[in-house]
Amino acid sequence: MPCSTLDGMVIDLHTHSSVSDGTDTPTELITTAAESGLSVVALTDHDTTAGWAEAAAALPDGLSLVRGAELSCESPNGLGGVVTVHLLAYLFDPDAPVIVAEQSRLRAERRERLHKMAKRMAADGYPVDADDLLASLPADSPAGRPHLAMALVQAGVVESVDEAFRVFLNSRGRFMVSRRDTPVHTAIQMIADAGGVTVLAHAFARHRGPTLTADVIKELAAAGLSGLEVDHPDHTPSARAELAELAGDLRLVKTGSSDYHGTNKTIRIGQESTSPEALAELVARTSGVVPVLHGKVMSSG
Repeated sequence: MPCSTLDGMVIDLHTHSSVSDGTDTPTELITTAAESGLSVVALTDHDTTAGWAEAAAALPDGLSLVRGAELSCESPNGLGGVVTVHLLAYLFDPDAPVIVAEQSRLRAERRERLHKMAKRMAADGYPVDADDLLASLPADSPAGRPHLAMALVQAGVVESVDEAFRVFLNSRGRFMVSRRDTPVHTAIQMIADAGGVTVLAHAFARHRGPTLTADVIKELAAAGLSGLEVDHPDHTPSARAELAELAGDLRLVKTGSSDYHGTNKTIRIGQESTSPEALAELVARTSGVVPVLHGKVMSSG
C-alpha cells in the first residue's frame, strides 16, 4: 500500500536497528530514513531504548525522531488460549523504574531462550554454536530469533531469514522455546504511567500464528490502548479493512508502518506510513514526559 504523504510528510512509526534485530546501526537507520525522504521515523527496537541517544545524535535537519520500543507481551486470545502480541510504545519516560526492570528481565530471557534454541539445533547437527552466537552480540542486547536466523544464513543452511523462520524458527516449530512475556494489560498501564502511549502492532498478521479476536482488542482499548497498526506489510487488504473499522469504532488511532529491519527483511523503510493527523493525535494523548526530537535539537513540545 502506498505510504501516506499528506502535506508532503512521510511518517514511519515502526523500525528496528542493530541494537535489537535489525541490521542498520541507529545512525545508519537515521541516514536511510533521511535519504528515503521520511519526515518522521520512530525507533522501536525490541524491549530496549539503548539506540535512542545514537539515533538522536544522527538526526539531520528535516527529520524528526519519535522515541519508542516494541514490547513483547502475552494476552488471552479470546478463544481460550494465550498468544504473543507486540505493543509499540511511544514517548514514554525510559527511566521509569518499572520499565527499566521489566525491559531488563525481558532482555535476559530473550538471551536465555536464544541460547536454548541454538543448543537444540546444534544437538540435531546444524552448524550453529550457542555460546559463539551470544558472544557475537552486544552485552545486554535483546537477542532474538532473527539472530539465529542470520547465523543459519551465514552457515548456508538457508538462503534467507524468512526461510529460516518458515522452516525452523516459527512458533510451531520443534526448536521453539517459550518465554514469559509481559501481560499486555500490565504493559499498557506501565507505559501510560510513564507518560507514553501504546499501539498494537501487526494485530492481524495471521500467517505468523494465532491472533487476538476483536473482542480482546475492545478490552485493550478499554484498558488504555491508544492505537492499532492498520497498514503493515504482513496485513492483507481484508485484515487492514477489519482493523480500520475496529479502530474507528473504538476511537483508536490508525497507524501505518514498515516494520523495517534492514536487510533482514525485504521491506523498505517508509513502505507503509502514518498520517500527520494520526501522529498528532498520539502525541496529544501522551503526558509530555518525553518529547519528539527535531533535527539535532530537543523540542519541548
